[in-house]
Amino acid sequence: MSNKISKIGVFTSGGDAPGMNAAIRAVVRACAYYKVECVGVLRGYEGMIEGDFEQLDARSVGNILQRGGTVLKSARSKEFRTPEGRLKALGKLRSEGIDALIAIGGDGTFTGLHKFYQEFAIPSICIPGTIDNDLSGTDYTIGYDTATNTAVEAIDKIRDTALSHNRLFFIEVMGRNSGYIAINSGIAGGAAAIVIPEETMTFEELYKILGEGEETNKKSNLVVVAEGSKIGDAHTLAKKVAERSSYFDIKVTVLGHLQRGGAPTYFDRVLASRMGIAAVEGLLDGKNDVMVGIKDNKIVYNDFDTIMQSHHEIDDESLRIAKILSI
Repeated sequence: MSNKISKIGVFTSGGDAPGMNAAIRAVVRACAYYKVECVGVLRGYEGMIEGDFEQLDARSVGNILQRGGTVLKSARSKEFRTPEGRLKALGKLRSEGIDALIAIGGDGTFTGLHKFYQEFAIPSICIPGTIDNDLSGTDYTIGYDTATNTAVEAIDKIRDTALSHNRLFFIEVMGRNSGYIAINSGIAGGAAAIVIPEETMTFEELYKILGEGEETNKKSNLVVVAEGSKIGDAHTLAKKVAERSSYFDIKVTVLGHLQRGGAPTYFDRVLASRMGIAAVEGLLDGKNDVMVGIKDNKIVYNDFDTIMQSHHEIDDESLRIAKILSI
């Protein structure tokens, strides 16, 4: 590898995701392997502006692989969105001798780093860390597998209590613009219906599904709702059903930030490790302004325009399976 880079800064930004620490660990240890210095930027772009840096080496990232959250912390920065803020960040990076950046986060993180690269040409690569799995250019994002498993575990427990009563549960999972967690946790959890932002299900169609369960004497029902549902959140849908039917005792559970926490699954740990190493190797090979991804179990590098011009769509097969299993 042609190594013109001497010090890489790594940071996490936006919403945290299980597996981010595994990615940080992989970046730091890959830097050590290739004899490049590594500096942690604390609190994302806000820390970059303030010069909040921490020297990292192979030993300093021990015992973080299994931890949720991010040891580098995360924050959103209004100031970085301004030219003045980005100029401050550049000055702090130069003072520290950081000549390349690796960001772990979602599309907002990537947008900020892309702008920074355009203005100052600092070599940079992004790693997709978001539970939503909504970024194109990769089959999976770091944190998605763990968040979905957390949702499935919660759904299983809710089903236990639903079966003890004549209950209909509306379970809201994360997914403002993406239904990946909802569709797959719903299939795995045996949901009667799954409501996601991408699908055009109407309330009448949802009510018909629930009515068919009533006609066949179904004693409990679960509906999984992505928070970005176009026909209403879990509370809204529960209220509308209750106004039209007294068959079920209706309850609502919003999983919320429970899905962000906890130890990452083996899949997220391995995915994060592969992506972290690939990010360092990509920089040392001269790749810039790209996102590491995984396609068909192989590492790929996607340019910024490719990532932002499309959305990681839910496949029709998942929707078909969910419909068949809802009987």
